[in-house]
Amino acid sequence: MKKLDLYIIRKFLGTFFFSLLLLLCIVIVFDISEKLGKFLENDVPVKAIVFDYYKNFIPYFANMFSSLFTFISVIFFTSKMAYSSEIIAILSSGISFHRFVVPYLISATIIALLSFLLGAFVIPNANTHRIDFEKQYMDKRYTNKEQHIHRQIAPGTYIYMSSYSVTSNVGYDFSIENFKGDTLVDKLTSSRISWDKDSSRWVIYNWKLRKIDGEKETYTTGSRLDTVMAFQPSEFSENPSKIKEQLSFPDLNRYIERMKLRGSSNIVDFQIEKYKMIANAFATFILTIIGVSIASRKIRGGMGFHLGLGLLISFSYILFMQVSTVFATNGNMNPLLAVWTPNILYTVIAIFVYRTAPK
Repeated sequence: MKKLDLYIIRKFLGTFFFSLLLLLCIVIVFDISEKLGKFLENDVPVKAIVFDYYKNFIPYFANMFSSLFTFISVIFFTSKMAYSSEIIAILSSGISFHRFVVPYLISATIIALLSFLLGAFVIPNANTHRIDFEKQYMDKRYTNKEQHIHRQIAPGTYIYMSSYSVTSNVGYDFSIENFKGDTLVDKLTSSRISWDKDSSRWVIYNWKLRKIDGEKETYTTGSRLDTVMAFQPSEFSENPSKIKEQLSFPDLNRYIERMKLRGSSNIVDFQIEKYKMIANAFATFILTIIGVSIASRKIRGGMGFHLGLGLLISFSYILFMQVSTVFATNGNMNPLLAVWTPNILYTVIAIFVYRTAPK
């Protein structure tokens, strides 16, 4: 059985990496043709294109479609084995279908671990370099300035700035409000706020503090106030969709916990990103079992039918994942349930097709 195991593992991984490499080559060619005008227009150095953009773009794209290509690889080489009667010979020799699936699961484990490690630790760092490249050379709309910022920085504490300069770390028309329940306790307003790197403190200029105690109100003013507040300049440097792409699995956990302590409700996207890292890796096992169960059966239509059915199932899985995450982002669906619902449904499908596979 060791020879058979190695044969299937070699076929599985070889087909997977070859098909993924082939797709990446095609994608890079199309991406270069699409962005060539911008590269030339912005005088982007070839070294930056290769090592700052495509070196970091390739892992991101490859991992995004790893589950899909796992499924297609299983369908492809298992169909070839079925139509050359290799599977019939293996099962006729007394090897059970359960034992036949073992090398598939070993290969799926290798791909799933690789996918998780890439997504949780390698790709976030690569995304940082890729996004920096895009901001520097490609996205001319990036102005280094955030507009009309509203944030909850702690339970009952809210800040506002009409604008914030990322390059100078200066905010304008700043205000901070503290609430006790629904009642405003105090509000501080100022014309300008800036970050002092030396002291790691915020400096508030031309400030006015209004305190409310029942029907009594008091006012205090000043020209400068050095203070510590529960937010950092780095929080304004990127929008949330960019931040989540650059956080590793441990960093995502810390970021989510920090947002929870502040009482922020804007953490759904980050929770989805965290749960996807595990769910996508687990999907490798589900799609592998579905693939081998379907493709091991010799039916009319040949390999083309198997590949067509495989593509239909894999794309329906991706569509279902997108729809469920939209419900979590824009609705009231629990993020964990939203991410894992496709896996739960397709696990049921996997069990069904596995039980009906030729034994």
